[in-house]
Amino acid sequence: RERLPAGPLRRHPSGIGRHHCAQRDDARGAVSELPQSRVPDPMDAPPVRWGILGTGLIAGAMAYAVRSGTRSTLAVVGSRNAESAARFATEHGVARSVGSYAELVAAQDVDIVYVASPHSAHLEHALLALEAGKPVLVEKAFTRNADEASRLLGAARAAGLFCMEAMWARFLPHYDVVRQLVEGGHLGTVHTVFADHGQRLWPGGPQRLSDPALAGGALLDLGIYPASFAQMVLGDLSDVQAIGTLTPEGVDATVSIVARGGDGGAQAILNATMAAKTPTTACVAGDQARIEIDGDFYMPNKVRLVSPDGAVLGTWGYDLGSRHVGLRYEAAEAARRLSAGELESPIMPWRDTLSIMRTLDEVRAQIGVAYPGE
Repeated sequence: RERLPAGPLRRHPSGIGRHHCAQRDDARGAVSELPQSRVPDPMDAPPVRWGILGTGLIAGAMAYAVRSGTRSTLAVVGSRNAESAARFATEHGVARSVGSYAELVAAQDVDIVYVASPHSAHLEHALLALEAGKPVLVEKAFTRNADEASRLLGAARAAGLFCMEAMWARFLPHYDVVRQLVEGGHLGTVHTVFADHGQRLWPGGPQRLSDPALAGGALLDLGIYPASFAQMVLGDLSDVQAIGTLTPEGVDATVSIVARGGDGGAQAILNATMAAKTPTTACVAGDQARIEIDGDFYMPNKVRLVSPDGAVLGTWGYDLGSRHVGLRYEAAEAARRLSAGELESPIMPWRDTLSIMRTLDEVRAQIGVAYPGE
C-alpha cells in the first residue's frame, strides 16, 4: 500500500496535495485558490466482498487494486476453466475459485460481481449476476451497443440492484479537478476538447482485439476513453462524424471522430488506434484558459491550467507509480453506493453510459463495423 504523506492535510493515496494551486485573476489582480479533488480516500470506503468474473489482465489489475488500496476483500473468482480460476486465485490473493460463472454469481459470500469478460459477453454475464440477485460493476465498454446497455440497465432497475460501468478514469482525483475547473468557469467558454488514445496492440496483440465475435477493435477498447472524457466535459455529443481504417477481420484499427457538444457551441476532436502508440493526452480549451493532461491522460496523472499566453496558472501533482492501482477508486465508489442502497453513481450515471454507447454506435455505423449477432 502506498504510504500517505505526513502533515496536517490527509492526502489521498494518489498523492494529491495543496501545492501549486493558485490562479492569478488579471481583471482584479487578485489570487484565488483553485479547486482540490473531492474524491474520498478509497481506504475510507466500506468493505464489500467481491466476486471476480473473468481472469484476464484487467481482472488481475482490479484484484490488485482492491487488495492493496481498499478495505474490501476478494471472495471468489470464477472462470469457465477451473484451472485458470485456481491459478488466478493463487496469483491475486482471492479466497477461493470456482469453475463456472453460475457458481460464482450464486456464491453467498459475494456482495458484488465485477464483470471482466470480453465486451461481447458483458450483457450475458451481467444479466446472469443480476438474475442471481447480485449487483454488478461492468467493465467498459459497458456492452457492445446502446440497445444492450438499455436492456442491462432496465434489468438492474427492475431488480433494484446497483449497476455501474467500470470507466475507472471517471473516478480518479484528477478527473474531479477537471470537472470543477470546467463547471467553475476557470476556462471561460469551452470551445474544444482534444483527446487521443493509441496503443500498439495490433497486429500481434491480444487475439480478442482482432475478433469481431468478441467485439474487438480500437473503439470499444481504447476509443471509449476519449469518448467518455468528451461526454463528461461537453455533455451528450451530436453531429458525430467519423472515419476509420479497418483490419482484414473487419474491426477498426484506427478511428478519428469529430462531434459537437450538447449545446452545439463546442467541438470534440477524438482519436483512437490500436496500430501505434500515440501521445495519449487530453486538452480542454476555453477562451480564458485550457486544461492539459499528459499521457496517459486516463490514468492517475498531472493536470495543468494554462493561460492563453502559455503561463501555467495551476498544477496538480500525482504519484504516477503503480498507476493501475487507480482502479481502487471505482471499486471504492461502488462499495459506497452499494452500502448506501443506491442503484447508480452520480459520477458515472446510467444516462452517461447510454449516451456514450449511442455515440459509439453512430461511429461504428459510419466506419462500417458490425459485430456478429447484433
